[in-house]
Parts: sequence; C-alpha cells; structure tokens
Amino acid sequence: MAKENSEKKIKWWQLSLFGVGCTIGTGFFLGSSIAIRTAGPSVLLVFIIAAIGTYLVYDGLAKMTVQKPEKGTFRTYAKKAFGKWAGFSIGWIYWSAEILIMGSQLTALSIFTKFWFPNVPLWIFASIYGVLGLCILLIGTSGINKLENIFALIKISAILMFIVIAVLAVTGTIEGTRDPQLPTDYFPKGILGLWSALIFAYYAFGGIEVMGLMATQLKYKNDAPRAGKVMLLLLTIIYLGSIGLAVMLASKKVFTGEESTFVVALGNYNIPILADLFNGALIIGGFSTMVAALYGVTSILVNLSEDGDAPKIFSKRGKLKVPLPAFILTTSGLLASIIFSLLMPDSIYEYITTGAGLMLLYNWLFILLSANRLLKPGFVGKLKYYLGMLFILLAVSGTLFSKEIRPGFFISLGFVVIIGIFAFVKNARWKKKDSIGLSTLFEKLEKP
Repeated sequence: MAKENSEKKIKWWQLSLFGVGCTIGTGFFLGSSIAIRTAGPSVLLVFIIAAIGTYLVYDGLAKMTVQKPEKGTFRTYAKKAFGKWAGFSIGWIYWSAEILIMGSQLTALSIFTKFWFPNVPLWIFASIYGVLGLCILLIGTSGINKLENIFALIKISAILMFIVIAVLAVTGTIEGTRDPQLPTDYFPKGILGLWSALIFAYYAFGGIEVMGLMATQLKYKNDAPRAGKVMLLLLTIIYLGSIGLAVMLASKKVFTGEESTFVVALGNYNIPILADLFNGALIIGGFSTMVAALYGVTSILVNLSEDGDAPKIFSKRGKLKVPLPAFILTTSGLLASIIFSLLMPDSIYEYITTGAGLMLLYNWLFILLSANRLLKPGFVGKLKYYLGMLFILLAVSGTLFSKEIRPGFFISLGFVVIIGIFAFVKNARWKKKDSIGLSTLFEKLEKP
C-alpha cells in the first residue's frame, strides 16, 4: 500500500510536463502542415481558437477533479451527470478511438524510422515500438510520468531549435534559396478553409484526457487547474511561435502533410544533420503520445471493469502494475490495429483514424456537458462551457467541408451508433434490475 501511495504523489509542474509530453506528437508535427495548407496564414487564428477550446475543456475536467477525484475521471463524471449509459458509452468510445489511433501512430513511427533504414519492412518497426510501449506500461504510473517528462523536454528543445534557426533565417543571418516573406493572402480559401482546418489544430492539443487520468495522482488535487493552465500556455506559445515562423519561411503550397512542418519550412536551407534531428524528434513525439494512449486505454478499461461496464476479469489485480487480463486485451487491440494499418488501403485507414480522432472530441463535448451539470456554475461559468461546446461543434462540422476527411465524420458516427445501441440495451437491463431491486425493498418494508 505504501508503494501504491508513493506513486500517487506528483507535483503540479510534473503534471504540466506530462501534459506537454503526451500532447506534442504527430498531431502537431504533421497535422499542423495540413492545417497550413488548408487555412494558409490564418492557421494562427485556428490554433488560438483550438487553444481556448482545449483550455475550457480542461478547466471543467480539472474543477471536477478538485471537487471529487475519481479514477475514471471523465467517464465517471459523465455517469454521475447523466446516468450509467453515459459512463458506459464515453468509456468505450474513448477506448475504441485510442486503440485505432495507436495503429496509425505506430505506422507513422515506422515510416519515420525507414528514413534511416529504408530496406527494413514497416511491420518490424511497428512491432518493436509496440513492444517497447507495452514494456513501459508495465513499469507503473511514476515510471511513465518520468519518461514523459524527459520526452517533453526533448520535444520542446527540438521545437526551440527550429525557432532559433527560423529567427536566424528571417533576420538574414543564414541564407537559403528563398527569402522569408510576410504572408499577404491570410484567408486563401475563405472562411470554409479556416473552418475545415480547425479539426487539425484540435488534434495538436489532443491528450488532455490522459492528463485528466494522471491528475488523480497529484499530491495536492487543488493544483490540477494550475498544471493545466501552465501546460496549455506553454503549448500555445510554442505552437504559435513555430507555426508563425514556418509560414514566413515557406509557401503554403509546399505544406502537404506528408512531411513535418519544420522539415518543410527549413527545406530551403542546407543545414547538415537537420533532417536527422527533426526525424528523431518526430519519432520521440509519436512514441510518447502512443505510450500516453496505452496508459489511457488500460486505465479506462480497468475502470469500466470495476464499474461493471466490462467483464470483471479485466480489473483482476495480480503482481503486475497493470491487471494481466487488461494488459492482454490492450496488447491484442494494439496488434490488431497494427495489422489493419499495414494491410488496409491508406485512404480507408486514414478515414478510420480520422473518425477515431473525432470520437475523442465527442468525449470532450461530454466533459463540458458533465461540468456544466455537476459543478453548477454561475452565468460566466455556463457561458465558458457553452463557448467550449460551440468551438468543438465547429471543429467537428468543419470536417464536412473537406473531402479528404469527410468520410471520417460518418465513420465516427457509425462507431457512436454501435456503442449507443449496446448502451441502450444495457440501460434497459439496468432499469429492469433497479426496478426489481426496489420491488424487493418495498416487499421487505411491508412485511410486519
């Protein structure tokens, strides 16, 4: 018990670094490139909107954590606010989404690694990274937190290195084949371009659900809001600074989403080992977000099991830090996701992972709805949470204006409908069980 308690004592700054570590990943390194292509220089406004929306979601989650820390965090709060069906649905939507996304993360990591080893098959790298991630999962919460802090520092250092090089390029200290230029056409595709790019900015901030799970490990639960504010402020400054410089160094036409924003932006400058350094940063970024996702899906699965929303065997504790059955199911899901990502056509699997990303935003929507009901905020508080909901709905609906990701929207709805059907069946059983329980209670009270 003493060992368990020692793992539950992290400081607010450690949680902030953990949040940075599990947030900066391929969603930013690659997603920001697509956002620039879609929105042009107005991408800065897109990231500001996403940052505000993300802050409002975390604000609600952190305040609920301070009020009453729960192991299941967002799914437990949804259950308290709206009933068992909500906790069941949110938990399984999150689990399914993260399992699908991890396959794409491993594929991306494998593609990045082939930059150095072009003749090695993708599945070998995917397997190696998958095994490494599962091994880290077994070392426990404190070990994961320490590694994520290290990963965060490395990723921040890589981005700061880009900012320094970009500033030198902008000031003319180093010369390239194209002179830096201030953008002129800020809205190349109009409001629709801005609207459809919002989803990619949100992807860059994805990961606060895992931070919510880790917030229960804080030494002082009241520090949860401060940890989130520092994390999001740091991320916003890094994102806006680096992307602002990127759109000055390169034309929006060269940003394709197939290469990192930073590699593309510095493509006009012949700097030795630059590509190797940023490729290493991409790998570290993708791997750290995958590890955080592994922690998240396993924690949620155990919590679902403890609440009776999954078979009890998945919360059966043993000698490992993680219940063995839950670990085996997570491993199986990860393996299946790797196979799908490598065998399915790229476009189809991209649609599925896009849909999974949207499912995470549906969870964010429920976090705001739960906070609005459980915290009973005043007028300003309600206004904040409704604004957060509006920003999320704008990001989700914006996918309908992009033919590249539009199918992902309908796939996300399909997953929600399937899980909703199971929740509906389960809810009917819960009501019947509760009714039988009340009848039995009344019978006992009526007996003399």
